[in-house]
Amino acid sequence: MMNQKKKTQLPLIAIILFFFIFVASTVFFNEHRFQQFHHNQDFDKITFSLNSSPPVALDRFSSCNSTVKYNGRKAEWDVHLLQSDKQREHDDMCDVFSGRWVFDNTSYPLYNESDCPYMSDQLACHKHGRPDLEYQYWRWQPHGCNLKRWNATQMWEKLRGKRLMFVGDSLNRGQWISMLCLLESVIPAEKKSITPNAPLTIFRAEEYNATIEFQWAPLLVESNSDDPVNHRLDERIMRPDSVLRHASEWKHVDILIFNSYLWWRQGPVKLSWSNQKNGVCEEADGLEAMELAMDAWANWIRSNINPMKKKVFFVTMSPTHLWSREWEAGTEGNCYNEKLPIEDERYWGSGSDLATMRMVDNVVNKLRSRISVINITQLSEYRKDGHPSIYRKFWESRTAEQLANPMSYSDCIHWCLPGVPDVWNEILFHFL
Repeated sequence: MMNQKKKTQLPLIAIILFFFIFVASTVFFNEHRFQQFHHNQDFDKITFSLNSSPPVALDRFSSCNSTVKYNGRKAEWDVHLLQSDKQREHDDMCDVFSGRWVFDNTSYPLYNESDCPYMSDQLACHKHGRPDLEYQYWRWQPHGCNLKRWNATQMWEKLRGKRLMFVGDSLNRGQWISMLCLLESVIPAEKKSITPNAPLTIFRAEEYNATIEFQWAPLLVESNSDDPVNHRLDERIMRPDSVLRHASEWKHVDILIFNSYLWWRQGPVKLSWSNQKNGVCEEADGLEAMELAMDAWANWIRSNINPMKKKVFFVTMSPTHLWSREWEAGTEGNCYNEKLPIEDERYWGSGSDLATMRMVDNVVNKLRSRISVINITQLSEYRKDGHPSIYRKFWESRTAEQLANPMSYSDCIHWCLPGVPDVWNEILFHFL
């Protein structure tokens, strides 16, 4: 009887065993096929194996073994940007970016150049010989409303227990220095400190448990120009599918202010993708490369920013004033010796590229619930008088021919402090 019972159980055990062998074989086969699929992906697909070694970090010694024309490929992100995203609404519906400059030597400047211990010699125009001071006395007046009046103590209360970080190039560094000069005077000397020049420079205010930081990231993505000091290179190389070098700091910050523009206007850029082999780079024009970098940045924002916990701002392009004929027909100068703003509210110079503006607008519009835009472009367009021109420290000595022609070496890109970047920070204060 027992033998007969054992015989009837054997087929059932065999069926169950066969089923488990079949399932295991199927899983193994599919996993093998999956690995083969990723191994045999086209060159145009960006995929990564968990077992592969990470790409070599780019630095100022990086180079391309060979260069081919950019073929138009894009990185494949895990999180895709939506074509529409509800815009974050501000309590104040006033358009603070539309207005005019009003001379105000009663309320401005908001600080003295010589009193700010963190002032940069690149921006200290009066110290370096600028004879006029009128550029310090202009207040931005929006049409139909007012900006919140600057209050350093209130700003510190908004920053209490928080990290605020500016991320970008030398123009964003100028805005960071402006913020330090606007805020540092209310902090006792023994309760504030600053780190030395580094990829991440940090100002600390102990009594507020707050930091105001600047991260040098001129292309936003990883590049061979990420050294904050040694970044003047003949060849620009970037990794268009990676922001990880910089973003490792972003995720711990409460308020982020990004900019990117100037460095994309300096000729073609070499692309070194993370899965690139044999040192082969692609070459793209500045606008194509910037769009790739903006896509990588936007993907990180989309994947990591909770707008209920963090605030993110993107500062639009800062204009240049390289050709005086654009605001005064028949002249062949630049910003040198300019002492008054442009009054024509319709003015738009060639230093602000419309194609770039449209591309940036397209990217940030997909992130509107997660970021706010500080549109400094039009209001800064009027300030042809606000640049250092020759009144700054230059690290290279000037030739006799240059000295005889000041316009030939005038800096019409950066901004004197106190000056225009203070207004950018007033607008940031308004939105915070």
